[in-house]
Amino acid sequence: MASSNKNLSEYSDKNITPISERKFAVVVSEWNEEVTEALYHGAYSTLIQHGAQKENIIRKSVPGSFELTLGAQWMAAQDDIDAVICIGCVVQGETKHFDFICDAVAHGITNVGLKFNKPVIFGVLTPNTQKQALDRAGGKHGNKGDEAAITAIKMLGF
Repeated sequence: MASSNKNLSEYSDKNITPISERKFAVVVSEWNEEVTEALYHGAYSTLIQHGAQKENIIRKSVPGSFELTLGAQWMAAQDDIDAVICIGCVVQGETKHFDFICDAVAHGITNVGLKFNKPVIFGVLTPNTQKQALDRAGGKHGNKGDEAAITAIKMLGF
């Protein structure tokens, strides 16, 4: 469902698993920091709200969204990490750079999850404009960071 028809911060309470003993890595792109910081804070607060311990939420920063894949792999390789949440934002520009980055990141994050058999969550915005990004980073469409955290929690209960 398009986020213009759904608030990203609203979710079903079905399949919410206890997470007080779970450890999360949140890999955050430094590129487009205004957006990615808002997404991170959404994910972090949602994890805390659902019982995650502060010391069990490990934040790692990478330069851009392209680097999320390797950052996620490094974190997923750690036996004590239960789930990895990748936070980024790639805004459509005038060149095909957007297409290459988004495709690489989506495939890379999927492959890391499959390789390590643990949830590796795609919390990456791919909007056409900066305004659309802000609308999805705590604005009128909610926060994709909230959605990414809930996805990680639900996948741990699978």
